[in-house]
Amino acid sequence: MSTTIRLGTRASALATIQSEWVADRLRAALGRGVELVEITTEGDTSRQPLAQLGGTGVFVSALRQALLDGRIDVAVHSLKDLPTDPAAGIALAAIPQREDPRDVVVARDGLTLAELPVGSTVGTGSPRRAAQLLALGLGLEISDIRGNVDTRIRKVRDGAYDAIVLARAGLARLGRLDEATEVLDPLQMLPAPGQGALAVETREVDDLTDDVAVLDDPRTRAAVTAERAVLATLEGGCAAPIGVLAEVAEGEHGDELWVRAAALSPDGTLAVRMSATGDPADAAGVGDRLAVLMLDEGAGHLTETQPRTPHDQPVTDCERQDA
Repeated sequence: MSTTIRLGTRASALATIQSEWVADRLRAALGRGVELVEITTEGDTSRQPLAQLGGTGVFVSALRQALLDGRIDVAVHSLKDLPTDPAAGIALAAIPQREDPRDVVVARDGLTLAELPVGSTVGTGSPRRAAQLLALGLGLEISDIRGNVDTRIRKVRDGAYDAIVLARAGLARLGRLDEATEVLDPLQMLPAPGQGALAVETREVDDLTDDVAVLDDPRTRAAVTAERAVLATLEGGCAAPIGVLAEVAEGEHGDELWVRAAALSPDGTLAVRMSATGDPADAAGVGDRLAVLMLDEGAGHLTETQPRTPHDQPVTDCERQDA
């Protein structure tokens, strides 16, 4: 076995920064060399709106195939891009400590959402964000947007959009957090399941899996496991506006898991919002039971926004990883 670990990454600026972050920690923890290997994914090459690409993990499949083919030893993803179903032969070896999962606004003239005039154009490639923006009732015009963080921010500076909504984690990792004009409270905008977290995958039968596990953060894993369980049970596809946020906090008798979730109609006029608490050791069960309660309240009707094919699996939030 080579002493150098080949770490697969997308070529975008954000993906590279995220992968270098993981590589640095693997070098320090394992005392081995790590080299980045760029892999091009379907999400990088397609110009279609991401909500229309459908299928499983448009930013993930090529990296996983490179892993199974032995071209790379480790793959790094934004966890929100991972399909909820397990992948044969692949181990989710580590989920490092999560960045702040909230969304942010980048608006002209330093404005917040509430300060934008009625009719202002807000760009997002996420059905989840679009539905929650519309649910705020601020009279905003929601417009689809593609491109990496730099491209999207430039469109605000050039006047094509009055504002855009992005993941805070992406701006923080790029060192551009000062460009955010507002951090959105989860009461206004629940994030995508797994937002702000990274997934480090290895081959399932590989000695490296146990080594990479040194990067795992148990609290982050419990939180995102609950979030992804909500998504999987609701069977939300790319076009389904679903937001979930779980957190592990200290309680009177040890750690407690708190989960909040919302399923909305695409126009934001209807919503099922619920929360639950439980044991972090039963994170998947807590998320699953919360989703079942939401289905009992009609959430399934809200999320059935487009036909599903037998090959489709739930995907967290169909938008570019860079955002």
